Amino acid sequence: MADLKDFAEQLVNLTVKEVNELADILKEEYGIEPAAAAVAVAAGGGAAGGEAAEEQTEFDVILKAAGGSKLAVVKLVKELTGLGLKDAKGLVDDAPSAIKEGIAKDEAEALKASLEEAGAEVELK
Repeated sequence: MADLKDFAEQLVNLTVKEVNELADILKEEYGIEPAAAAVAVAAGGGAAGGEAAEEQTEFDVILKAAGGSKLAVVKLVKELTGLGLKDAKGLVDDAPSAIKEGIAKDEAEALKASLEEAGAEVELK
């Protein structure tokens, strides 16, 4: 049983190059289709760079530019963030700047839509 855990640990820590080499070996020597092997190995390999393959769950709403109606954007930023008028104006003036960070996708998209409606240029990261 300990040997299987060691083997699993080795699989999880494979690099992309090693996964490709393993897929070639499995196809050539054992007749196992490499796409299935690569998916099986990559699914378990979260620590070795699988983070890029995972779906992003937290987003940052970045104000790139205030656009033509700066006053409307400042008021909206004030309302959305709960900041005072001076702080909201500072965020807008210092664009690009983060309006909210680490929020859910739905909330981020709603903020982006309302800011764009007010005339701002917004980016989700």
